[in-house]
Amino acid sequence: MTQLKPILSHLDSIPSTPGKFKPEKSFSYFYRLRLHSKLTLWSFIFIVAIVFFVLISPPSPAPETTRRSLQMAGKNTGSDWENRVRASGRSKTGRVVLVTGAAGFVGAHVSAALKRRGDGVVGLDNFNKYYEIALKESRKLLLEKDGVFVVKGDINDGVLLRKLFETVSFTHVMHLAAQAGVRYAMKNPSSYIQSNIAGFVNLLEVCKSSNPQPAVIWASSSSVYGLNSKVPFSEKDRTDQPASLYAATKKAGEEIAHSYNHIYGLSLTGLRFFTVYGPWGRPDMAYFFFTKNILKGKSITIFEGVDHGTVARDFTYIDDVVKGCVAALDTAKKSTGSGGKKNGAAQFRIFNLGNTSPVPVSKLVSILEKHLKVKAKKKVVTMPRNGDVPFTHANISLASKELGYKPTTDLEAGLKKFVKWYLNYYDSKKKHASW
Repeated sequence: MTQLKPILSHLDSIPSTPGKFKPEKSFSYFYRLRLHSKLTLWSFIFIVAIVFFVLISPPSPAPETTRRSLQMAGKNTGSDWENRVRASGRSKTGRVVLVTGAAGFVGAHVSAALKRRGDGVVGLDNFNKYYEIALKESRKLLLEKDGVFVVKGDINDGVLLRKLFETVSFTHVMHLAAQAGVRYAMKNPSSYIQSNIAGFVNLLEVCKSSNPQPAVIWASSSSVYGLNSKVPFSEKDRTDQPASLYAATKKAGEEIAHSYNHIYGLSLTGLRFFTVYGPWGRPDMAYFFFTKNILKGKSITIFEGVDHGTVARDFTYIDDVVKGCVAALDTAKKSTGSGGKKNGAAQFRIFNLGNTSPVPVSKLVSILEKHLKVKAKKKVVTMPRNGDVPFTHANISLASKELGYKPTTDLEAGLKKFVKWYLNYYDSKKKHASW
């Protein structure tokens, strides 16, 4: 990890707090009053200008989530639909879990794990177009074989959420739905606000009004550590320097969760995932599209830090993350409120779920070359300022102590499993796939 020093010194040069303006003592009270008046006047003009432009701006078109919700509204009704939801929610353990983002990478694996052990599981996913929907549909088909019904709907649809809670009495909510991706935030920032903030608030509103309230476990992200240069990242470290809009929305989610815990007595547990990878993964992740491009003979771009510093990630295998999610659910205490009223202090926790062994991206590529038996065409460039950070490294001592979390899969073994799945899934002659 010595190669990270150039990067750390570069990051340490960035000021953490803005300087304060200190007027000279020789300034007269009259001058300060005139200065204050001018600033007040200009502030007033600025606010008026913003209001004016907002009023004259044409109304924005309905967001994709709104259109999708309207299209799905007719499908999420009727006795057949309610029977499917109830059947999916039947439990042998007493635990009934609503999993949002159930057709997503982590969501699908967690849903399957919970169902296999006897929990009642109902999935919810909006099947957005951030990456290929066919992959999400394939995950959905596997979940249906396991007995999990994935409802097509959006977490911003309050009517649908309330209907689900009226149909099934959920003991837990595993909230894994989110707009993912760091770089995509530069192209479509509103989708992150809509999903990661507005959607989360909408879900918490329904949860806090339920009787009884469910315990909520939700996905945060290692991205909240942002420009923090202290490694490994600990839950006690500062998280007020986000390097991307994605990270900022995840940090906002943690603050929002704390407020609902404090005001309404919701039991809330946040999980900061560190670069999760494995079979059925996300096509926007480096290990996934590196594999795709290497097999197609296309060049891959590998980022390096300032002064040729190492770019490394704490790659965490999906099975290890699933164990952490399940352990967080099993140790979550009951919410203390009911019907929107708090009856006592409730549990609030934040945990890192990582592998605690950062690996340079160049090493990742070498492992892929080995398992694919193909030499990659590499193009090394300096990491652009697009929201990515040069390294991640999880301190998992808290999760180990409180959850019994212990990752067991290294990158070599994990990528071997991923490559095996990838070659099987994308082989046109094979139409079947399994977990």
